[in-house]
Amino acid sequence: MKILVTGFDPFGGEPINPALEAVKALPDTIAGAQIIKLEIPTVFGKAADVVKAAMEDMQPDVVLSIGQAGGRFSVTPERVAINIDDARIPDNEGNQPIDVTIQADGAPAYFSQLPIKAMVKHIKDAGLPASLSNSAGVFVCNHIMYQVLYLIDKSFPGVKGGFIHVPFIAEQVVDKPNQPFMSLVDITKSLEKAIEAIVLFQDKEDLKTIEGTTH
Repeated sequence: MKILVTGFDPFGGEPINPALEAVKALPDTIAGAQIIKLEIPTVFGKAADVVKAAMEDMQPDVVLSIGQAGGRFSVTPERVAINIDDARIPDNEGNQPIDVTIQADGAPAYFSQLPIKAMVKHIKDAGLPASLSNSAGVFVCNHIMYQVLYLIDKSFPGVKGGFIHVPFIAEQVVDKPNQPFMSLVDITKSLEKAIEAIVLFQDKEDLKTIEGTTH
């Protein structure tokens, strides 16, 4: 199994993006799966172009994108991406789409194809904080989750895709009083556990007990 894991470059004036740093720190093999790491730009449209090229080149079985969500307390696998860009701030090339449809022929929303509840449980069983999120926002994180799932729907049958948000790390909150954070080591370990769950629970039929007990 090959898993393409993407992480965004820093954005919004931040000097670092914990998503990218955690992706770079992942081992090259997790639960027997080959981990392919890819830095992508925090830019509407261009991010999807970079991922599409990597999917064509690497032919992964899974595409897992990672992004920063400042203000969150834990690692949060996302349930759904919606077909809208509505940027509160400009991306890294100054683009700021407002109420723009991502793909005219795409579904209103695409759901994660990954075992998100198993991922949350696997992280929590390792003693790390995790929860399921029902909103990937409307910035470039939602954009890339939607675009990957759209690409899978239209051009890459059999591939699975999904997204995880991660919190700030300590050095980012020095001048942000009361903002939650996690250590980079814990974020990286959480992603590793999430990927283990993806490998272990490829068949959602295996999730019956988890779906009934994890919230």
